Amino acid sequence: MTKARPADTLITPLLKKLDLKAKSLLVTVWGDAVSPHGGTVWLGSLITLVDSLGLNERVVRTAVFRLQKEGMLASSQVGRRSFYRLTETGSHRFAEATRRIYAAGDIAWDGNWLFLFALRRDLAEKNRRKLETELGWLGFGTLGGGVYAHPTASAASVDSLLTDLGLTGKVTALSATGVGATPYNAPEILVQKGWNLKDLEADYARFIGHFSAFADLAQTGAPLDEKKCFIIRSLLVHDYRRVLLRDPMLPAELLPPGWNGNQARELFRTIYHLVWEGAEAYLMTILENETGRLPPASEEFYRRFGGLKKR
Repeated sequence: MTKARPADTLITPLLKKLDLKAKSLLVTVWGDAVSPHGGTVWLGSLITLVDSLGLNERVVRTAVFRLQKEGMLASSQVGRRSFYRLTETGSHRFAEATRRIYAAGDIAWDGNWLFLFALRRDLAEKNRRKLETELGWLGFGTLGGGVYAHPTASAASVDSLLTDLGLTGKVTALSATGVGATPYNAPEILVQKGWNLKDLEADYARFIGHFSAFADLAQTGAPLDEKKCFIIRSLLVHDYRRVLLRDPMLPAELLPPGWNGNQARELFRTIYHLVWEGAEAYLMTILENETGRLPPASEEFYRRFGGLKKR
């Protein structure tokens, strides 16, 4: 059996290997670590926290400013301190991403599809591109001609998205099902037309290559340093999120044989269970809101993966 390597020998090269962009990494940290603890944070404490991820004060301030301009964050001032929280639009986006990232298991499918139709002439080019991008985050495949489809998407999520984009009344929806066990019922045609699963499989393979050695850390016998737990958890969620949020989350019936997204999800879950407690302890000593230390994590946090259990 291969001997487990110490955490330091795994973290240092990974920090260099991953293409870490400040704004994207802050979105990861906010969704994974800040949102479960009330969602408001003093900027100074956030800067201290993410310094361990290689982000300095200047790039953090610039990234937060950009997220505010994009309508994801709102700010308030108490004395000389700036505090940031998610806007309503930001909360909707983070809630949907959280649901997908920390899902408990395979998605059940009843054989139905949700189709969306948007007339190109009714949408300005900027709105059309925004709609297509945001529907992509929800997992919708683009079939061409302003038609989008997904087998398990929530109508409520679509409604929330259209409201946030100001496009209510510009898109119509239709629920449809196949025609049963006939030669004409070939849902794989929609899958091939709507999504490029080969690229996703390649990205999942890279994620597995980045993190497979971390799953053996429990074999070292030594407790993991809390700061290292935070670094590992943040990098883990960040790398997985970048792939998963482009994954349409298709039900098992529509996935190709040997789909490595399942292996990636199991690896993600295994390592998260290994480091989440230490990371929580570390971030709770650093982050502050208007009243001081952040409140304990929400009940929703402990429902991740069907239930987080303390070691």
